[in-house]
Amino acid sequence: MSKGTRDMTDEPEILFEKRGRAGLITLNRPKALNALTLAMVRQMHPQLAEWARDPEIAHVVVRAAGEKAFCAGGDIRQLHDWGRAGDRHFLDFYREEYRLNTFIKRYPKPYVALIDGIVMGGGVGVSVHGSHRVAGERTMFAMPETGIGLFPDVGGTFFLPRLPGSVGTWLALTGARLKQADAAWCGIATHAVPSARFGALAEALCKGDDAAAVLDGVAGAPAEPSTLPGLMPAIDRCFSADTVLEVLERLEAESGADAQWAAKQAATIRSKSPTSLAIALRQMREGATLGFEDCMRVEWRIVNRVVKGHEFFEGVRAVIIDKDNTPRWQPATLEYLSEPEIDGYFAPLDEELDLEELAAG
Repeated sequence: MSKGTRDMTDEPEILFEKRGRAGLITLNRPKALNALTLAMVRQMHPQLAEWARDPEIAHVVVRAAGEKAFCAGGDIRQLHDWGRAGDRHFLDFYREEYRLNTFIKRYPKPYVALIDGIVMGGGVGVSVHGSHRVAGERTMFAMPETGIGLFPDVGGTFFLPRLPGSVGTWLALTGARLKQADAAWCGIATHAVPSARFGALAEALCKGDDAAAVLDGVAGAPAEPSTLPGLMPAIDRCFSADTVLEVLERLEAESGADAQWAAKQAATIRSKSPTSLAIALRQMREGATLGFEDCMRVEWRIVNRVVKGHEFFEGVRAVIIDKDNTPRWQPATLEYLSEPEIDGYFAPLDEELDLEELAAG
């Protein structure tokens, strides 16, 4: 069987199929880099709940149409327009997306994400929390939210601080991109498989009862060696600082072989929203000591404040709408940020994120 929501081209946005022992989900917006829509989230969660109860389903497999992207994130332009209009669908999307992320984290059966091409933001949320994350050689992982006035959400508060050393903080502040080998080295991916074998792997998972055994039988070494081991000393030296300003000071003080790399990281950070950077660093520090569901509640608090602010709308204007890539951040520099301002993003809400009854879909 196959069903799914449809976009304006009348193509289903997301497909669901029960094939053999697998529940097969296909993200099906290749022209939009498989960006998540509210309709996709609203179908994916109840389908996962149904398969969790189905004794014929041994595991779930999530894949994507096209070769460019697994999922490049949420439909940011739509979210921008909803937020600008004060439309409740903006917060509906994040509420339901965060509930879906949490259900994937809790999922009672193996959840296998076949990741190839771009995986960012919302695409990370429907993959990295699953039990098995398979990376093809086209994988390009990033959490680039600070560049559009957002913050690394979809569980980034939880999983990024748990990566080796200060890698998570580096990724959160810079939006740095990881290829297959880097994603496997730091644990974002659990397996590396050649892109050309993804189709056969999906079929094997549909036929097999034991997802782990199937994956172990086809996985191998990444196509190229990871660059991260060589960068770890510099990452840890610079990104373990307590403030973003101190991170920048440490980067700018680097010398020797890492100086050029450090200068590039500092320039990248200075192009991002100062507010988003401060939020992201706070997430990394607080998230390291919180459980997953508390991290999701923190993100819900932050996004409720983001929609009332300036940075997200300015970031989307500069990067996606006008494409002038000259956002006018407020404040323009980190020096003008105050601690109480950032505290406000993390403060409790009257209506906290409800993470009950997720298995009901």
